[in-house]
Parts: sequence; structure tokens; C-alpha cells
Amino acid sequence: MKWCLALFLTFVCPVAFGEQKQEQPKSMEEIVMMPVVYRVPGMDKVQIRSNLSYKTGDFPLHKMDVYIPPDAGKNSNLPAVLLIHGGAGIRTTPKDWGIYISWGKLIAASGLVAVTFNHRLGYPDPLLAEAASDVTDAINFVRANADSLHIDKDRLCLASYSAGGPMLSIAMRDTLPYIRCLVAWYSFLDIQQSDLHRQHETPELVREYSPITYLKTNGAKISPIFVARGGLDQIPTMNDSIDRFVKEAIDNNISLDFANHPEGVHGFDNQNDDARSREIIQKVIEFMKVHLGEEQQHTFDPLR
Repeated sequence: MKWCLALFLTFVCPVAFGEQKQEQPKSMEEIVMMPVVYRVPGMDKVQIRSNLSYKTGDFPLHKMDVYIPPDAGKNSNLPAVLLIHGGAGIRTTPKDWGIYISWGKLIAASGLVAVTFNHRLGYPDPLLAEAASDVTDAINFVRANADSLHIDKDRLCLASYSAGGPMLSIAMRDTLPYIRCLVAWYSFLDIQQSDLHRQHETPELVREYSPITYLKTNGAKISPIFVARGGLDQIPTMNDSIDRFVKEAIDNNISLDFANHPEGVHGFDNQNDDARSREIIQKVIEFMKVHLGEEQQHTFDPLR
């Protein structure tokens, strides 16, 4: 079987849960275009700034989309969530995938600004340092252009997906007071046992980009983090990395929220169309709003 690590550059395994176990597995192209399984009013009315160039250089796909709440006024400065995709390769544009478009609209309709962007996190070579440079530049671009994007530059959240988890190390290694919270969706949180990472990166880089590294040394500085886990995740060592991270976080008294989907596959937020997925998505949005200071500013009712 082909090993895969990206959301959603993935080998799709037949999933044995519920009635779906008899279905023909979907292709990668179909999966990445599937929207999240949770909706709120106003998703079709959000304002979108598309294809902003956040970095110059040889990589032509350094583009960013910004999703702004439909009722944001001219002088609004709202918290923002930057979505960090998994290893997709330099010829793909994950910000244009249905999963991220729908996440952008969902977050914006919930009262926050959402930022999606392409970066160089790759497969099979993860390109950790290159991706970290891109993520850092995306954060800096958002902060430098905050006023024109209706963003409060001092209230940001980083949300990783799958192989994007190592990029959370950027905010865990250094003191970045403007990063108010972190979210890890079925993300690698310790890549020191990942054969793929060890084959392509030095031991020093693998340790540097393992979020678990910083729990003991930087615990008091780490922003609150929400970890979402799929109980049936197919990616080798994924849940092992999450389980070890959660244990280490508890041992070091880190501010941690954790949600497990017993039937959740890798990418359950757009593949497991069930009540538990929607519950976790709603909890994540509430977590973001609480830690970004918007819990009293914007309320919403789910459509499903």
C-alpha cells in the first residue's frame, strides 16, 4: 500500500464504518473537493480577497485567500485563523480545494477572518524548513496588512491539518504573543518516529519541527491548544504521535482541549458526515472564539 501523509494527498483506504464500508473509495481529487460536514448561516455571503501574493521568490504559488465575515464594517478589526495545509507538493494549490474553501467560509460566517494559503510543505520530501519559512512569511504578511484585511494583528490562531502539524512548532518554540491559540486537526505532533521525515530531514530538524519537543521546556509560554483525533486514522504513526503529545501535554499541565472521534478517519471533518464530526467542528470554532476574545461578539446557529 502506498504510504501517504498529506491532507489530502492521500492513498484512500476502504473505510469500515457504518454503511459506508460497501462504498467504492473516492479518489484523491474527489476527497479534496469535499466540503466540511458542518454549515452555519451566511457562508454564501462572506467577503473573499483572492490570490493575494504574500511572498516573492521562485515559487509562483505563494498565494493567499482571505475570508471576511459578511457583516464586517470598513473599520472592523477581527481575529484571524490561518489554516495550514498538509504536504501537498509545489504544483498544487490547496487553498483552492473544497475542504479549505468551505473552512474559510465557515470560519468567516462564524465571525472570524479565515486565511488560507499555499506553502511548500511537500511529499515525499517534507521540506520542513522551506514550509516553515512560508508559514512565517504568511503570518508576517497578515500582520503587516492587517488593517486592509479587517484583521486584528494581535489576535491570531494557527490551525494545522495532517502533515501541517509540525508547523505549529513555530508558535511553540518562540514567544509570539499575537498567536493566541493553536488547533491541530488529525496532525503530526511528533515526527521523531516518522520514517518519511527521518529519511528526508536531519535529526535536528525532525526534533525542531516536532511540537512535542516544546511541551516541557516552553510549557508556560505555549498558547492553548485544541487537538482533534480520528480514531480510525489510516496514516502510519499519526495517532501514536497525537497520543504521546496529549500525554506529554497533560504531564506538563499545558492548556489543552482534546476531542476524539471514535469512527473518524483521516480527514473526518469532510468525510465522516455524522453528529460527532459536527460536534467537534463546533467545539473547535467555539474554542477559537473564546481564546481570540470573540465569544460574546458573534453567535450562530448551525444548519446541520
